[in-house]
Amino acid sequence: MKPASGHSKLRAVTEDVGVYLHVPFCERICPYCDFAVVAAPTLPRELESRYVRALCDELAARRAAFAGRRLATVYFGGGTPSLLRPGSVAALIEAVRAAFPGEPAEVTLEANPGTLERERLPGFREAGVDRISVGIQSFDDATLRRLGRGHRAEEGWLTLEACRQAGFSRLSLDLIAVAPGQDLASLDRELAAAIAFGPEHLSVYELTLEPGTPFAVAAARGRLDTPDEETAAAMLERVEAGLTAAGYRRYEISSYARPGAEAIHNARYWRRRPVLGLGMGAVSNDPAAPDRPHGARRTNPRALDAYLEVAAGRREAEVEVLAPAVARGEAVFLALRTVAGLDAGRFAAEFGAPPQAFFGPAIEALCRCELLERRGGGDLRLTPRGRLLSDSVFAHFV
Repeated sequence: MKPASGHSKLRAVTEDVGVYLHVPFCERICPYCDFAVVAAPTLPRELESRYVRALCDELAARRAAFAGRRLATVYFGGGTPSLLRPGSVAALIEAVRAAFPGEPAEVTLEANPGTLERERLPGFREAGVDRISVGIQSFDDATLRRLGRGHRAEEGWLTLEACRQAGFSRLSLDLIAVAPGQDLASLDRELAAAIAFGPEHLSVYELTLEPGTPFAVAAARGRLDTPDEETAAAMLERVEAGLTAAGYRRYEISSYARPGAEAIHNARYWRRRPVLGLGMGAVSNDPAAPDRPHGARRTNPRALDAYLEVAAGRREAEVEVLAPAVARGEAVFLALRTVAGLDAGRFAAEFGAPPQAFFGPAIEALCRCELLERRGGGDLRLTPRGRLLSDSVFAHFV
């Protein structure tokens, strides 16, 4: 099927780019983490400088693939980007601004609680960062120890306070729910602590046991005490109720925000908008073109030496031109992550027919099970029960 005539209109309003810079270095690697990370108890200046140069080299080599687009957002993720010196962050922001025209609506840097990061917060603000995302994970020392985190609750509080003192008015914090040893009472205390501080944005992630991680190995051996499925569901319902009552709006499965404080960069992924991913393990969503009508995905190696070879032009990243079936499935499940859900008209504009034409039996079955709800024009969104079982719902589309 050919794309509908609305496809060109859709592209006309999305001619921008978000830039993601992956900083893989961590003082320690958490036992639940499966991100592309490198253990670096201390980050040598020479290694930091070499990595920053590699990011700049990759940016110079890759900017042509996003030519003509305005800069929408910048996001430093990791790893622990706050291990970088403010001067390095400033140099990278300057390089990105030089590569693309426009003023970014958001420049985010992820940070972990710690003395070193707190000292650098004013420098990050001066460098051009206007939004901080702090990996609190828990306000309880016992939970932090069970999660294998390197900080304690007091450091979390001090870091949040230091963010405000440094002038950050756009503050996000991450919490982990369904953690080992956690119950409903302890989760309530976590939520109360987060709400008391009053961040503009919260991400609350259900602990996932990723294959190959120490937590997954421990769970397989019966050595990890995590809440059962019924308790886990009750916890996630408690999170939504508590944060909603406190004035936060859930706009994505794991994301809550004060009105107007939603994560602009993160929304690019759910909407499948172009993202230039730079760094070890980073993934780019390259824009559509005549030979790739649904775009392409470019993935850098997850090993540092291999990535540095890519940045130097001596090795190629992995590139997947998105087949129509793959793109259709991703369009459905990524949109369903959001509370707004899947816009059937937008889907038809790209793929030539509404979702029902490609996924009719799955949609009917999920609606009968009250995991999906259908709205006017064929739009779809998860029901509250569907959000609790979202992975099972998404499996129908991939």
